[in-house]
This record gives sequence, C-alpha cells and structure tokens, in this order.
Amino acid sequence: MKNMNKYEDCLLCPRKCGINRSTGQTGVCGVSSEIKVARAALHYWEEPCISGKKGSGAVFFSGCSLHCVFCQNREISDGKEGKVISKERLSDIFIELVDKGANNINLVTPGQYIPDIVWAVNDAKSRGMKLPIIYNTSGYENVTELKLLEGIVDVYLPDFKYMDSTLSARYSRAKDYPSVAKQALSEMVRQQPDVVIDDATGLIQKGVIVRQLLLPGHVNDAKAVLKYLYDTYHDHVYISMMSQFTPIALKDYPEINRTVTRREYERLVDYALKIGITNAFIQEGDVAKDSFIPAFDCEGV
Repeated sequence: MKNMNKYEDCLLCPRKCGINRSTGQTGVCGVSSEIKVARAALHYWEEPCISGKKGSGAVFFSGCSLHCVFCQNREISDGKEGKVISKERLSDIFIELVDKGANNINLVTPGQYIPDIVWAVNDAKSRGMKLPIIYNTSGYENVTELKLLEGIVDVYLPDFKYMDSTLSARYSRAKDYPSVAKQALSEMVRQQPDVVIDDATGLIQKGVIVRQLLLPGHVNDAKAVLKYLYDTYHDHVYISMMSQFTPIALKDYPEINRTVTRREYERLVDYALKIGITNAFIQEGDVAKDSFIPAFDCEGV
C-alpha cells in the first residue's frame, strides 16, 4: 500500500504548503504524490570520491521546493518533465544501477518523495543492495523529515547556497533559507558526524559533503558560508567549492547574468586556505557549460 499519510496536508518541505498531494494536486514542489523520475543512469560529473571511475548511480527526481532562478536542472525542477513510476519500480531501478556497476545510489533532489524513497531503499537492501545511499539536496530541508532518513542515508550532499537572506529571497524565493539550511545541516552531521573514505577505492562511504556554488558578484557571501561551515564543523565535513554557475535565461537578473570570473573563484579558494580549510574540492577549467547538464530523457526509468 502506498504511504499516503505524509502527502496529505503535505508538510514535507520547509514551504509547508499543506496541499493534499495524494489526490493528484501538486504542491509548491510542482509534483503530486506520484513518484516522477527524469533519469536514472551512471553519472560521472560529481566530486571524485562520489563518481570515481565507474560513475555514481544518479536518480534525478522531478520537482523541487526551492525554485532557484539559476537552476541548471530547470527542465525537471518544475515537475513537468519525467516519468511517473511506482515505489516498486524505484527499488528495481536501484538494483539495476547496482548491476551497471554504480559506486553508490545518488538521490538527486529527492525530498518531495521521502516516504516512498525510504520504502524503496529498504526494499532494495532486503534484496541485497549494499551501496552507500547519497542524499543530494538543495539544503532546504525540514529536520523532522531528515530524521526519517536516519539509518537510510549514508552520505549527505547538501548545498549551502546563501548566508544572506536578501539573496536567498531574490534568487530562491526563500528568505528563510540560511536558517533552514543551518538546522538541516546540523541534523545531517548528527546522523553522519565524520567523513569515511575507502582507502582502497577513494570512494566516500559515510559523511557530509557541503556544496557552495559561487554566484557572480557575491564572493563575500560565499566567504561567509565557508566561514560558518569551518567555524561550526571544522574538518568533520568536506566542502565542495563550485564555480560552475551557468547563466541560463537570467535576463531578469542582470547582476548575475554571466559566468563566474577566474579571479572571483581564486579569491574564494584563497580565503578557504587562509582560514584553514583543507578537506575541500575545487573545480578547474571551464565548467560553466551546458554539456555538464545531463539529458533528462528518462534513460533508465
């Protein structure tokens, strides 16, 4: 029987829209209670300890509660694209990714489907799946719902997009993003307090990696995020400093309608080194390309 109770009067995300998604209505996330997936395939463009050589078993879910104006996955974040599947099919997809040689199961923007994801992961584990489960999220999550994932998720991969609430209000329509992200991250670290890397493979098994996407013209806010992360968690979390901001359809936001300059990114990396951050990933080369955005063609779904 489908787990409907969390979808009725839905409060899964911090928007707490209260929509009865189990009747087919869509919430702020853009989707009903029906699981919708746009792609399930090996993915090679994550951090090295996630993608490795074989690739991460990425499952791209449709819908998102944050709605960032610069979203690279806007094709699916509004919930319109993707294929509706059952929770049983989701479990099968996990097993198929195992068979394809995936290093892990990478749940991309999964928060709007937490009840069914918990069921599907447990079902796949009962059939022998032993890969680490990665929860790949915007960071805009309810602590109450994250607690449902304890014992389910091995690696949390949240964004920490903003420290300035005026920026989060303008670009993600979420003035409360900084406070919500802080609380969510605290819960993630409580569940997975230390990063564990397999010495033989170099692949992450447990822990938290926090992503910080540098926005054009906003180096100071990115610095504030890094300072908060390091002051609060020191070396217990890894930090991924991302320069891949891709200006897609941003004419209404001219101040960020460009790529990040090399100098801006160097300033951020230099600051990270200055304050003592060592457990970090940095990006090199021209990463602000559409080619890094996968085809949401329902492959593997």
